[in-house]
Amino acid sequence: MVSKISAGITVSIETYYQPEYSNPVNSEFMFAYRITIENSNHFPVKLLYRHWHIYDSNGSIREVEGEGVVGVQPLINPGQSYTYISGCNLRSEIGKMSGTYLMENINNKKSFDVIIPAFDMCAPFKLN
Repeated sequence: MVSKISAGITVSIETYYQPEYSNPVNSEFMFAYRITIENSNHFPVKLLYRHWHIYDSNGSIREVEGEGVVGVQPLINPGQSYTYISGCNLRSEIGKMSGTYLMENINNKKSFDVIIPAFDMCAPFKLN
């Protein structure tokens, strides 16, 4: 697991290779990741926007951005957390992702960035 605290928000990530959705012969590798976002601030926050950088070990880089996560813009109260699961397809056995969330302080309507730490995705057979 990888974790990082920024702006009073802890972002923790666990990754999983999904062999049942992958096809190594065709250079298709599917990974799932579980992200937990914990709010240690004294105010509620709303996750407005995400911006990802996705790196394949073959040298390709993709950017993905959009509103919320998995179709929602969750509200996270002080001391609470929000967990979601999503996925990423790669064209190589190894890659990584990193990015930012744009959050809003619900009390004063000011927005701020939260860092999503870089996390690796690696097909288990590549580690042998």
